[in-house]
Amino acid sequence: METRRSSGPAGVPAAPDDPALADFPVQAPGTRRWCFADQLGPHFLDAPDQPVLLVESRAVFRRRRFHRQKAHLLLSALRHRAAELGDQALFLRTGTYGEALDRVGDPLSVCAPTTWPARDLVLARPGVQVLEARGFVTRQADFRRWAALRPRQRLLMDDFYRAARRFHDVLMDGTEPVGGTWNLDAENREPPPADGRSPAPPPWLPVEDEIDEQVRADLYRWAAEGDVAFVGDDGPRLFPVTAAEAERRLADFLTHRLPAFGPHEDAMLAGDPWLAHSMLSAALNLGLVDPLDVVHRAEQAYRDSVAAGDPLPLNSVEGFVRQVMGWRDWMWHLYWHLGRDYRHGNALQATEEVPAWLAELDAEAVHANCLSHVLADVRERGWVHHIPRLIVLGNYALQRGIEPLAMTDWFHRVFVDGYDWVMVANVVGMSQHADGGVLATKPYAAGGAYIDRMSDYCGGCRYDPRKRLGDDACPYTAGYWAFLDRNRERLAGNRRMRQPLAGLGRLRDLDAVVEQEGLRGTDPP
Repeated sequence: METRRSSGPAGVPAAPDDPALADFPVQAPGTRRWCFADQLGPHFLDAPDQPVLLVESRAVFRRRRFHRQKAHLLLSALRHRAAELGDQALFLRTGTYGEALDRVGDPLSVCAPTTWPARDLVLARPGVQVLEARGFVTRQADFRRWAALRPRQRLLMDDFYRAARRFHDVLMDGTEPVGGTWNLDAENREPPPADGRSPAPPPWLPVEDEIDEQVRADLYRWAAEGDVAFVGDDGPRLFPVTAAEAERRLADFLTHRLPAFGPHEDAMLAGDPWLAHSMLSAALNLGLVDPLDVVHRAEQAYRDSVAAGDPLPLNSVEGFVRQVMGWRDWMWHLYWHLGRDYRHGNALQATEEVPAWLAELDAEAVHANCLSHVLADVRERGWVHHIPRLIVLGNYALQRGIEPLAMTDWFHRVFVDGYDWVMVANVVGMSQHADGGVLATKPYAAGGAYIDRMSDYCGGCRYDPRKRLGDDACPYTAGYWAFLDRNRERLAGNRRMRQPLAGLGRLRDLDAVVEQEGLRGTDPP
């Protein structure tokens, strides 16, 4: 494990470690390390030969109706890690974690888990030493110290990202950012290529093995026995399950795909779900690769390219680094900083249930091309990149007033990289604006014009993104105005919403649009 600096971001002294983790006696080297299924990389061990406990709990799959490929990915990664470690690992396949721990006589240590329930479990277990969390760039203690200096409404990702860049000396020239600019997002908003072709070569994909075959057989058997239920299509496995596979995907991205990543980062193509994205989120969230190593590798690739006289586009490199050590870390830290009750926020009073067609990923029931294509991608792969999640799926739920916690659970279950810590802040705060503006300064509501500009979905669609009224009115364009009308009082104090809300007064057909969208409700658009 790489030693972190002892001082906090931006020169602030580090805060003390989490008090809940500080009361455990230091145990002898070689204590068996309990690794959860999202702690599977070598950086979760203190030594290469440290004894390990791995637990496969059937109860995890009984509690939620996961995407089949997510269940496959989790089990495959856990079983591959057990196979790699051999006799070094005690691998227990039980109904619950408690049943497994009752069978272990050795003292255990564990890196603090990534969710409130899992952390409660390990803190309540006698004889388990709970260590500081790993798998993220910035320590929790350092984030708490940084956040303590800011009011709740100033917990801005960009501020945190700058502090983290300085602290970890990533893409820095002395005290200034490489290129003189911290954030090059303004250069990363190009629409998809006009010819509809992918901006990057196809990504490297893993090859399934005997472990995957056994995982698939077990999942089919469990479902047939009525023990568990799934949603979404079966394989093939598309994401890494070992550190070696994660390294292969990272190297492929840095070598072949990173140059095209930045410009088309927000673009969508019906025929290419990957574009130039790294597809590393699942591997990072399984703990297969250390994110600090990832950003250092990206920076080294950039500096090597500059030295060779053929520099990688800085907007691509910076944009990728910002995803990993900025956005991903920020979501993780806000999950803990904002507390257990944050998930229950519902500032816009959204109460609709998740409609059955959305819950079942029934793309064929949907007529709107963008939503139908994205649902089909989720059903087929358990993954789409961040813009379809935010602007197609999340935007639809926001406009239609679907209950935020229900949408959080849906995103958690159907995405292969979805975990509680990932989705709570992303969905409740960013996507659904259910926290009233703590995380995002305005709701991410958009009409069909944005989708038309950033994708090729609207061509041939039965709906016209320019129309808000009539049989061919785009459900996103009409839904945008109905959303503003429904929430005009709740959003009246938001200065960034003054201009959109003022636009309501200029719509002569607003009453008809609102009535039309009220009749549509959450029926398949």
